Amino acid sequence: MSEHTKELFQLVDTLPESEKKLIDEIIQRVILAWDPDFTKLTPEEADILKKSEQERENGDVFTENEIDWN
Repeated sequence: MSEHTKELFQLVDTLPESEKKLIDEIIQRVILAWDPDFTKLTPEEADILKKSEQERENGDVFTENEIDWN
């Protein structure tokens, strides 16, 4: 979580409950407008996906049988 987001949550936390509920509704509406089916990646998720795809292409993977589950 970015520092900006943390600061924003701290500010929201100082509001009365009724205002917190309003902020919650607004955030939900913005997120649904931006990504209605929750398929977009955040920059962090995109980086993780890119790294994992590169590892797979390089053969840096292992099978389930290679894991010691005990």
